[in-house]
Amino acid sequence: MGKHEDMSAGGPPATDRAARERDLLRRYHEHGDRAARDQLAREMLPLARALAGRYAGRGEPLDDLVQVACIGIMKAIDGFDTSRDVRFSSYATPTVLGEIKRHFRDRTWALHVPRGTQELQLKVARARDDLTNALGRSPTVEEIAEAVDASLEDTLAAIQSAQAHRTRSFDEPVGEDSTLAESLGDADPEIGRAEIRAMIDDAMDVLSDRDREILRLRFEQDLTQTEISRIIGVSQMQVSRLIRQSLARLRMDIESSAQRRSSAA
Repeated sequence: MGKHEDMSAGGPPATDRAARERDLLRRYHEHGDRAARDQLAREMLPLARALAGRYAGRGEPLDDLVQVACIGIMKAIDGFDTSRDVRFSSYATPTVLGEIKRHFRDRTWALHVPRGTQELQLKVARARDDLTNALGRSPTVEEIAEAVDASLEDTLAAIQSAQAHRTRSFDEPVGEDSTLAESLGDADPEIGRAEIRAMIDDAMDVLSDRDREILRLRFEQDLTQTEISRIIGVSQMQVSRLIRQSLARLRMDIESSAQRRSSAA
């Protein structure tokens, strides 16, 4: 039995806890008993706290990390397949850890970009502008990589790092008496989401079947990179690299399409 399987609670023996977890999961998934779902989430709080505690002292309040871990628990409950012969806490642990890691990634990406990548990003930005003027169109990633004498992977990483410079504070002044937060409206988010989905669907054509499947497993099925590596048959590091490259390619294609539409307007 893995160490994390003992974190879920004190009290009843592990076998009794496993049976209770499975009973609550069956009641929720097979009968729609949301009270059973909430009860299991409460009983898994010790596991959430233990996993969140692994990341204490890294700049985020522990209470916030516990809340993130609880979100991971709820996702694990919703995604659990009751036909699988696996202990719920064993299934939930990587889901919770993934949620916490995504939290840190989203909170700190704008702050922690390696200096070498920052320098390359500036070269990429200049090369992109020069090539756009010279070619009369948006350059491909391969053309940019050749222009800056960098590998395709490093160029993609630099393109991604550009997003780190685009964060803005909600306290940023946008007028004499208002801040960015106060200027934000209440536009229907579904309109933006529909447009984004349409652009992504069009851009997916630039990816191979394997890359599209990896993105589907990661963002639709919410599988971890390790789980995806077992399905696809490559290493976890390769999965991580393929996801980064695919997202950068999608971004490039979407931005190029947007520029073409703007030019044609």
